Amino acid sequence: MSEEKPSGWAIGWTAFAGITMIIMGGWWLISGLVALFNSEFYVVTQNWIFQFDIATWAWVHLIIGIIVLLAGFGIFSGQVWARTVGVIIAVLATLVAFAWLPYFPIWAILYIVVSIAIIWALTVHGRDITMA
Repeated sequence: MSEEKPSGWAIGWTAFAGITMIIMGGWWLISGLVALFNSEFYVVTQNWIFQFDIATWAWVHLIIGIIVLLAGFGIFSGQVWARTVGVIIAVLATLVAFAWLPYFPIWAILYIVVSIAIIWALTVHGRDITMA
């Protein structure tokens, strides 16, 4: 049984997911802190199904940010839990960002796109970083 070494592309995509998760966690933290300290920063134009006050959104963003940040660092230590948490949190972050669209649409769309890229990288190439 020969052990194949993963390609540079595979390792690169996994590293991309880890780095992106760290950056995305920082974005969520910043978004939550901004909402906590300045509740009038985000403009609400209409009533939507997922209507919460800004403080609730701030705490949601802070919690997601911390979890995504920790899982991003866990990717580089080759932890299976970090990949699992990364995919789960990326799915949840996508749903939260979708609900957040009325409040700040450009950032919400960016979060959705980055979350989808993380899901793809971790599910296709997640274990390759530990084999390098």
